[in-house]
Amino acid sequence: MKKLFLSAAIVLGSLTSFASTSPITNTNVKVISIEDEYTEIKLEEVPAAVTEALKKAYPEAVITKAYKNEKAQYKLDVTVGDKVGNLFANADGTWIKQ
Repeated sequence: MKKLFLSAAIVLGSLTSFASTSPITNTNVKVISIEDEYTEIKLEEVPAAVTEALKKAYPEAVITKAYKNEKAQYKLDVTVGDKVGNLFANADGTWIKQ
């Protein structure tokens, strides 16, 4: 009889380990993109300091489109050979990382 109670206790004890719940981890990743509103401007409206900085940094680059925001920052759509990209600069020609 002792063996019956002992084996029943062991079986019940082992079943409780399966019934335990594991903690649920919920990882939410939020990506927030802060982007200033840029309005398209004519290529002639790009300051000379910006175009000179572009010629100095990328001599073969061609500006295809230009944009300006309220902070007088410029976004340039640039083509170098077959590569297309964006560059950001202040009105004085210093580059901005974005």
